Amino acid sequence: MEAIVPYLNFAGNAKEAFDFYAKALDGQILFAQTYGESPQEVTEENRNKIMHATFKAGDLTLMASDIVDDKFPVVAGTNVSLSLNFTKVEDIDRVFAAMSEGSQVTMPLADTFWGAKFGMLTDAFGINWMFNHDYEQKEH
Repeated sequence: MEAIVPYLNFAGNAKEAFDFYAKALDGQILFAQTYGESPQEVTEENRNKIMHATFKAGDLTLMASDIVDDKFPVVAGTNVSLSLNFTKVEDIDRVFAAMSEGSQVTMPLADTFWGAKFGMLTDAFGINWMFNHDYEQKEH
């Protein structure tokens, strides 16, 4: 398992926030993809919102997205998740099952269009967790 990375959720201003953090923390945005650049169907209103972004300043890494699903509103104070990235698929399965005890699974583990196994839950103590395992990409 790799280091925990804070994952921040925004209500449409993730790009503005990351631009601010880049300046204030002397860092850089390593990756940013909008919903419109993904294969997901998205409304015109949400096309330019950030689906996923990664920021780095020294040893600090942050990830973020704009939330566009009304089922998961952004609430100040609960808009941060701890993201775990696993190097072995059997580890993500084991840890997700263990952490699911007494939790609210908000997204069961599943394969994704971005080539990963991914899931989310809020544990019994109210902490939001994200679980990710990137599959090895095959050369074309």
